[in-house]
Amino acid sequence: MRLTKDWRIIILLCLTLGLAPFFPEPHVVGKLRWVLGGAKGMQPMDYFDLLLHGFPFILLIRWITIKLKQQRNVN
Repeated sequence: MRLTKDWRIIILLCLTLGLAPFFPEPHVVGKLRWVLGGAKGMQPMDYFDLLLHGFPFILLIRWITIKLKQQRNVN
């Protein structure tokens, strides 16, 4: 799967889907604040929304972890 291994596509996903809508604040930031504040009143759709907007960042963390492990194995 080239899409999950290409860092340029992952960064593009983070900047578009991950942060959209951009104003007044990125959507994923608002959802994370809501969860960290106790998630009172969150519906299943809100959790799905958080997963949808957070998935590109999960891919980015995965890609960084793989690259660090590869680099550690080379040295």
